[in-house]
Amino acid sequence: MILLEIKNRIIEDTLLYRFNSPKPESIDITVADFDGVLFHISNPDGDKGKIRISASLKFYADLKESGCEGFLKGVYGDYMVAPESGYDVSLQFEYESLPENKEELASKVALLKRNCFASVFDKYFEAQKSGGEKSTAIVHYRDQETMYVSAQKDRVTVIFSTVFTDDDDVIIGKVFMQEFKEGRRGSQTAPQVLFSHSEPPKELEGTDALTGDNVGYITFVLFPRHFSDKTRDNTINLIHTFRDYLHYHIKCSKAYLHSRMRSRTNILLKLLNRARPEIKNVEKKTISGRTFRKQ
Repeated sequence: MILLEIKNRIIEDTLLYRFNSPKPESIDITVADFDGVLFHISNPDGDKGKIRISASLKFYADLKESGCEGFLKGVYGDYMVAPESGYDVSLQFEYESLPENKEELASKVALLKRNCFASVFDKYFEAQKSGGEKSTAIVHYRDQETMYVSAQKDRVTVIFSTVFTDDDDVIIGKVFMQEFKEGRRGSQTAPQVLFSHSEPPKELEGTDALTGDNVGYITFVLFPRHFSDKTRDNTINLIHTFRDYLHYHIKCSKAYLHSRMRSRTNILLKLLNRARPEIKNVEKKTISGRTFRKQ
């Protein structure tokens, strides 16, 4: 299965081109990402010597409660400036003071959305080490879809709610969840994955969790080995893109099934055409009105 990129390739390539340009150029680009996230790359106040990258996240207020701003400050340092009007977070760079490793800087900026999500996971991973966190982080990362993160004494639980637009999406989604269970049998170190349909898991009692035939809940049970110093970054990379990963592969599966159905239909039509009987001794007329029979 294909893993989605955790960074925005358009932002990375755009910044690399601008950083390596012999002279500053004007720029004004808007880039869309998953979960309704928008990026804006521009020159603040028209100053070509500066470049600003701003991000708008509908769920930034939820992330802010988990210390997102402090986390981003630790990652980007002085590059973080007051947010641009209409956006939630902004980074700004000056061409004259760019570091030598421009590729690393462009890659780090392209991870801005990932690092916003990482602030929630980092907080609750640390809370688990300290003995657990009674509260639960609730992030409404999409319309009608929510992520819940909580820490207990021995684990961190991450629950995604997702809405399936079609009935067959539910069926294909269940097949994917079964594959995750089968995969855990082959690797005992993999996290436990649970899937519930229509009704939220017991951990979400008393929350605004939705119910319905088109609603599904995916639960990840993460133990300390899954967010140790060596594995933490990889866990965050994989888990924050899970919803997009799931729906991407559901769409790919449906597209594959449709292509196979069309291919099979074409084969059957060819067989039917070959089986069509030829009609002989048919009387036909010429333009002049004379008749003849085709033997």
